[in-house]
Order: sequence, then C-alpha cells, then structure tokens
Amino acid sequence: MTTIAGVVAVQGNVTEHANAIERAGKAHGEEITVREIRSSGTVPDCDLLLVPGGESTTISRLIHEGGIAPEIRDHVAAGKPVLATCAGLIVFGRTDDDRVRSLSLLDIDVERNAFGRQRDSFETQLDIAGLDEPFPAVFIRAPAIADAGECDVLAAIEGRPVAVRRGSIIGTSFHPELTADSRVHRLAFFDAPSLRA
Repeated sequence: MTTIAGVVAVQGNVTEHANAIERAGKAHGEEITVREIRSSGTVPDCDLLLVPGGESTTISRLIHEGGIAPEIRDHVAAGKPVLATCAGLIVFGRTDDDRVRSLSLLDIDVERNAFGRQRDSFETQLDIAGLDEPFPAVFIRAPAIADAGECDVLAAIEGRPVAVRRGSIIGTSFHPELTADSRVHRLAFFDAPSLRA
C-alpha cells in the first residue's frame, strides 16, 4: 500500500522535504508517493503532510489565498500526522507578528528569529525525545517556542523549546530536511498511530 505524502509547496524547502520523507519511508519499509501542494484539492488525498521552512508571512498568506488552510485544518482534525518545520512551526502556532496569518493548530507562542539572523545560523547535536542518539539539527533564522502550552516538549536549547508534539502534529524550530538523517521524519510519521492502523 502506498502512503501519499503532501508537501506544502507554496514556498520553502520543498524538494528537501520530499527527499527526506522518501528516505524515511524506505527505511520503514513504506512506499511513498510525494505530492506537491500549491492549491486546494490535494491535501484531502494525503495520508501525511509536511509544512516546510521558508518565509512564514509568505507561506501563511499563500495557503489562505489558495484555499489550502481549511484543508490543513481538516487534515489535523482527522488525526492525520503533520510535520511543521521552522516557518511551518510559526504558521501552526501563534506569533506577535500580525503579518502572519496563523492556523493556531498548536497551542504555542513562537518568537520569530529567536536565535538571530541568517549569519547566526548554526548546527548542533540535539537530544530529541523518541530518538536514541542526538540529531544533527540545523537552525537557520530559527524561531523558538516562548510558551509550549499543553504540547509535549521533545527538545530544548538552553531551556527554550525547539521541538514539540501535540496529538498528530510535530513542530520543530530547526530544519530536519537539511540533513541526510531522516529520523525526525520517521518519528513524525511512522511512529504515528494513524499510519499503523
């Protein structure tokens, strides 16, 4: 049986996420078909969903204008898994930037560019709940979670949450797709009860 993975492709690291979910599926013995989502009508056919990093104001505007936002909400309401990374995390949570049209699907407050600008990008070995070994996490203009609400915190740096889980959604401040290590994608999707059923 083929698993259909949708990557929101209005902006951001689309190819990298597509490659990562294909690697994760192969490692888990799953056949993956990737569909790029640029307009409404594709999300309802997807078993899992990836919302990549990029520019949160642009992504939030385009998913609302394209009719994708309500389909993402329906996907989450159905208990289907989602991985939202960096800008995707911002769009799924709340921020004080009124240019971002939040989906409010994670009960979190997000601080944009919390770790600095582009020149302050860094990589670190990050301990993540559910993974046996540290993960090589890439932070680029990364947000941090100021308040994790009722989410489970999966990872933190200096006390600031950078990965959370709530129900079928995992959100990360970092870019797991920018490494050859696909364990975060495996954690988000192939440990999810809705895919094992």
